[in-house]
Amino acid sequence: MSQHPQADVHGDIAYLKSLAEEGRHAPVLVGPILVAAAIWFGAATAVQWLIALGRVPLSGWGVMWMWVGAGVGFAALLYVLIRKVDARSGSQTKDNVAIGAAWSACGYSIFGLWLVLMAFGLSTGNWATMSLMPAVVMIAYGAAWMITGQVVRQGWMMLTGAVCFAGAAALGWFAFTHWTYVIYLVLLICVALLPGLHLMKLAARARG
Repeated sequence: MSQHPQADVHGDIAYLKSLAEEGRHAPVLVGPILVAAAIWFGAATAVQWLIALGRVPLSGWGVMWMWVGAGVGFAALLYVLIRKVDARSGSQTKDNVAIGAAWSACGYSIFGLWLVLMAFGLSTGNWATMSLMPAVVMIAYGAAWMITGQVVRQGWMMLTGAVCFAGAAALGWFAFTHWTYVIYLVLLICVALLPGLHLMKLAARARG
């Protein structure tokens, strides 16, 4: 009888050790979400660029509903992706919980600031400030990447965050020209699509 408590203790120690090992080697799991964001909003940006060039006959509320549609489409896919990520091994490690919180805060901040600019436009009739929305997105992305890089101690992630901040400044400079859409599309590829695909590759390698 006296051996059972000892066996339980050894079992608990082994379990805690396995959790520690899992946390140490768990990959970052936000890759699919970054790829989805890049695809949905990159497509909307490409259409917006064509509108600015006069290639697509869409204006006013039509443009607004295009972006709302992209946001709704991304939100629906995001719901599915989050459920899949939560089901993955390592999703509840300390690092991935912190990273998930950082990117959730990024998304909520973008949505909140979009609401602010929408309210300003509706109340004043001045929609010029919406031109700064891409810069706002890049600032939020930059903060999330900086936090992610600090959590997992990866320099390339912090460098990606720095690219976001530099890109935000460029977007502010070109805010009222059609070049802002080109810059924004390139940034989405560089700081969301490509890093997201890289993280997905690392996660697949860790699982295999």
